[in-house]
Amino acid sequence: MEELIRVAEERGIDVEDLIINAIKSRSNDPSESIRIRLELARRYMTEAREYMSKGDSIQAGEKAYMAAEEVVKALAEKYGLPEYQQATREGRWYTHQLSSAANKLSRTLGSWVLNGWSSAYLLHVWGGFHEAKLGIDDINGYVDEVERMIKEAEKALTH
Repeated sequence: MEELIRVAEERGIDVEDLIINAIKSRSNDPSESIRIRLELARRYMTEAREYMSKGDSIQAGEKAYMAAEEVVKALAEKYGLPEYQQATREGRWYTHQLSSAANKLSRTLGSWVLNGWSSAYLLHVWGGFHEAKLGIDDINGYVDEVERMIKEAEKALTH
């Protein structure tokens, strides 16, 4: 199974999205995939905080980014954004779709969406594997913004 996942990811297949979409297609509850994504976001944020406590800013930044990705995907699905429809058709999300969705969602839901997404993207590029230029002290505020995004999304997604 691990080999299958590795090969799929090497070919640009988002395994989590595949599984979530398969669950959604076989569920009687249309909001199940949204709940799964929100739970993933919470788990990734917990992992980000754990990595921060260990002094690993690279892994912390990546986990915070993954949390924000799941929030944007869940919100885009709930609000039926065209980016969600396109990602569903194509079988994967691209960063430009997530950015576009975050911008649209922020117009409806508030600046917390764009602030959280922008912070997460900065963590991904400058604090994560791309550049690895930020230390633990440098990422605190950005991780806080992603955590705030999750808390606000929980309110928006449970109403």
